[in-house]
Amino acid sequence: MNFTLFVTTIVTGLAFVGVVWVLAKLLAPRSYNAQKEEAFECGIPTRGTAYMQFRVGYYLFAILFLMFDVETMFLFPWAVVMRSLGPAGLLSVVFFLFILVLGLAYAWKKGALRWQ
Repeated sequence: MNFTLFVTTIVTGLAFVGVVWVLAKLLAPRSYNAQKEEAFECGIPTRGTAYMQFRVGYYLFAILFLMFDVETMFLFPWAVVMRSLGPAGLLSVVFFLFILVLGLAYAWKKGALRWQ
């Protein structure tokens, strides 16, 4: 029974995506011109190649931001049910925050937060 429900859900989802994609291709307005094929950013035409290397520090900073952003998002559900969790819930969140602080201290020590 559960496998049938799973397969039915997957098939229904794929069919829905397919139907919406076909409808979008058939009903969407189209206009073709050479200007649409050009690279465009912030209203300023690009000069030279659009492919350039970025310092790895930018990626590291972005990954750290996402990591701490997502981890702090887990604190909201805990705050909502804090009283019903009792001391065990408090201890688990203190451990969670301890791990967050350790990660921040490690990134700080390695100089990942220094913008140069």
